[in-house]
Amino acid sequence: MKKTFNKKPQAIIWHHFTRHGDAIFLSLKREIRISVLSVATLAVTCPDSSAATMAMSEPRPVDCCATVTPDSPLSLLSIPPTNFPLTDSLLAEVEVSASRAPLPADKAVRLVQVITRQDIEASSAQSVNDLLKLSAGVDVRQRGGFGIQTDIGINGGTEDQLTVLLNGINISNPHTGHLTVDLPVNVDDIERIEIIEGGASRIYGSQAFAGAINIITRTETHSDLGLHLQAGFHGTIGTNAFLAMKTTHFNQRISGGYTRSDGGTTNNDFNKANAYWNGQYSSRLLDATLQAGLSTMNYGANTFYGTGSDTQYEEDRRYLLALQVEYKSRIHIPIQLYWNRSLDHYVWQRANPQAYQNFHQTNVYGANANAHTTWTLGKTAIGIELRRENILSTRLGEEIPAADQHRYKVPGHDTYYKYKDGRTNLSLFFEHDILLRCLTLSLGMLAHHNTALDSPMRFYPGIDISWRPTDSWKLFASFNQSLRTPTYTDLYYNGPGLQGNLRLKPERSTDWHLGASYTGTFYRLQAKGFYRHGTDMIDWIKHTGDTFYQTANSNIDNIGAEILTSLDFTQRQGIPLLQRLTLGYCYNYKWRVHPEPSTLNYISRMTFLRHKLVLSLNHRILSHFTAQWDFTLKNRSGSFDNAQTGQSQPFGTYATLDLKIQWAVPHYTLYLQGNNLTNHRYYDHPNVLQPGIWLTAGAKFRLAP
Repeated sequence: MKKTFNKKPQAIIWHHFTRHGDAIFLSLKREIRISVLSVATLAVTCPDSSAATMAMSEPRPVDCCATVTPDSPLSLLSIPPTNFPLTDSLLAEVEVSASRAPLPADKAVRLVQVITRQDIEASSAQSVNDLLKLSAGVDVRQRGGFGIQTDIGINGGTEDQLTVLLNGINISNPHTGHLTVDLPVNVDDIERIEIIEGGASRIYGSQAFAGAINIITRTETHSDLGLHLQAGFHGTIGTNAFLAMKTTHFNQRISGGYTRSDGGTTNNDFNKANAYWNGQYSSRLLDATLQAGLSTMNYGANTFYGTGSDTQYEEDRRYLLALQVEYKSRIHIPIQLYWNRSLDHYVWQRANPQAYQNFHQTNVYGANANAHTTWTLGKTAIGIELRRENILSTRLGEEIPAADQHRYKVPGHDTYYKYKDGRTNLSLFFEHDILLRCLTLSLGMLAHHNTALDSPMRFYPGIDISWRPTDSWKLFASFNQSLRTPTYTDLYYNGPGLQGNLRLKPERSTDWHLGASYTGTFYRLQAKGFYRHGTDMIDWIKHTGDTFYQTANSNIDNIGAEILTSLDFTQRQGIPLLQRLTLGYCYNYKWRVHPEPSTLNYISRMTFLRHKLVLSLNHRILSHFTAQWDFTLKNRSGSFDNAQTGQSQPFGTYATLDLKIQWAVPHYTLYLQGNNLTNHRYYDHPNVLQPGIWLTAGAKFRLAP
C-alpha cells in the first residue's frame, strides 16, 4: 500500500542576490520568499522608472517580501537568466503612475520624464517653473522671475491643455491656465517631478489634453529641521523652513516660505509666501495622506495683458485641502477627496484700481475612487471621478440677479461679484493591462460627461504598447484620444482687446507616439516622435478691421520629435571630475488644417516653441565643491507688435546660460548662482521683457544629515 505524506514545502529564503544565471528558482515549484532588498537595485534594472531614478539619489530599504508558489500569478512570468535574477518578481512590488492601474516599474508602457531630487539640488532653479525648463519637451513662458505667473505647455500644447497634480491631486484651474502653477510648495519641498507627455485623458481626466505634470513632495525618512536663506540682485531676499516629524506609523512635514524682489524690470516687483502641511499614516492594510496648503502672490503685472498700461497689478491666493486613503489588499482601493480655491484680483492701472479691475473666485470640489487588482490575465482598473468647478466673478459667467448680488461679497473688498457659473464633470475610467515577459499592452477608456456640453457622454479610448527585446532596449507606441473643455476665460472674457466666445466647442485630439529607449551601464538614450490631430482647437484670432481678438475653433495639427541622452559618470570607478551630462532636444511644428470660413482673413495669436535645446553639465571642483551649468536654446514661432518700436518683431531665437556652484556637506550647503549670465534680454510673451543677469547667494541648514 502506497503511503502518502503531507509535508509542508520548506521555504527558501533569499537574503541577497547572486549573480549566477542559474539562480532562477521559479521552476522548482516550491514556495519562495524574497527577503528585504534595497530600492537602489531598481536603479540598475529599471533606470527609466521614477522609482529607480529616485533610488539613485536617495536609496533606502523597502520590504519586498513576496511569496511565489507554482500557481500564483507571478509564476506565469517567464524570467530569463540575467545578472539580476528574479527581476520581475522584485519589480512587481514597485509601481509607477503613468497608467490608471499602476504598473510594475520594469513593465511601464510610457516613458515618464523624471526630474529627481538630485537634479533639483544641483540646478539653479528658483521655482517649479525653472525646474521644468530642464525638460526639452516642456515650454515654459515666464512673465517674471521666481515663477511669477508662468505658462507651461507640453509638446506644442498651451497652458490650458495641461493637467497639474500635487501628489496625485488635480489642482488645475478652470478659470485660466495662467494660474495653474501657483503652488503652495517651494522647490525645497519637492522630491521629484514626473512629466507625462501626450494625451493622457484616460489616466488623469479630460483636461490632460497634451500631457500632465505630477509634483511629488518630500517624505522624510527621519525627524528633521531645516532652514534656507537667500539674497540677490534686484532687492531679492527669501527664506524657507521645514519641520519633519517621523514615528512608526505617522510622518508629517510642515513647511513655509517668503520671497520678495523688485523684479529686474519695470513694474515687475513681487512678494510671495506659501505654507504647506503633509501628514501621512501607513499600516499593512491602509495608507492615508492629508495635505493642506496656502499660497499668496502680489506682483506688478507690467504689460502682461496689453500694451495700453505698463502699471498693471495682480494679487493671487490659493487654498488647498485634500485627503487620500488607500485600502491595500487583493483589490487596491484608493480614494481622493479634495477642494481648492483660487482668488484673483487684477488691476489695469496700479495707481487707480477703480478705473478697471476684475475679481475672480474659483472653487473646485472633487471625489475620485479607483479600484485595481492583479489576476491571471493581467491587471485591471476601474474608476470614477466627480469634479465640480464653480466660478464667481465681476467679469466671467452668467449675470447674477441684482437682488441676489449682496450674497456674493468679494473677500476683503467692499464690492460684490456680479457673475457666476458652474459645471460638473463625471468621468468613468476603465483600463486593462496585459503583462508578459517582454511585452506590455495597456488598453483604456474614458467615458466623460460635462454638464456644460450638449453630449450626454463622450468616449475617449487609448492603447499603449511596449516591447522589451533585451534588458537594455524598450520600444513603445501609443494611440490616445483626449478632450479639453474651454476655460471660463475662453468663454466669457470681455476686456481691453479681448472677447470670449460662448459658442466654443470643446477641443478634441488624437495623439500618436512612437519611440525607443536604450540604457547602458552609465548612459541612457531616449527618442520619440509624435503627431497630434486637433479638432476644434481654441485660438485667439483677430479679423481684418477688428480691434480685438476673439476665441474661435479651428482644426490644428502638431508634429514633432524629441531626443534625450544622459551620461552618469559617477557609475564609473573612482571619483571623476565630470559627474553628469544630459542633452535634450525637441522639435515642434503646428499648422491649421482646412480653416473654417469664420477664421479666414485673420491674425492669430497662436505661437509655439519650434526648437528647444537643453544642455546640463554637473562637475566636481573640489571634494565637496561642485558646479552645475544649464544652457537653454529656444526658437519660438510667431511675432508681435513691439510697443516700444511700433514694428512687428519675431520672437526669434535666444539662449540663456545658468550656473550654480555649491559647497555641500551633510549638515549645510552654501551656494552662489547666476541666471542668464549672458545678460540677454528676450521675450517669452509679447512686450514682456525678461530681466537680464540675476545673481543669488544662499545657505541651507539641516539638523540631520
